[in-house]
Amino acid sequence: MSLRLFIARPLPGTVGETRRMVHVFPFPPGGAVPTRVTAFCGAEFGPTELELLDVPRGMPCEMCLRDMPRPDDELAGSS
Repeated sequence: MSLRLFIARPLPGTVGETRRMVHVFPFPPGGAVPTRVTAFCGAEFGPTELELLDVPRGMPCEMCLRDMPRPDDELAGSS
């Protein structure tokens, strides 16, 4: 089974412009909308605080990129 991911950034006005980084999130299991979502870096947001992105744009969160699972990690676990 593959891990589904989505990318989003805080909406304008929820944080300062320099903190509107693009975070990487695991897709909630079962498709339910949780009350809070947690990015791989540990940042938490309510669903109404995020702008969902269909393509990467803007400043990426380096901690999310560092901590998110890699395709090789999933392949290694399936052997």
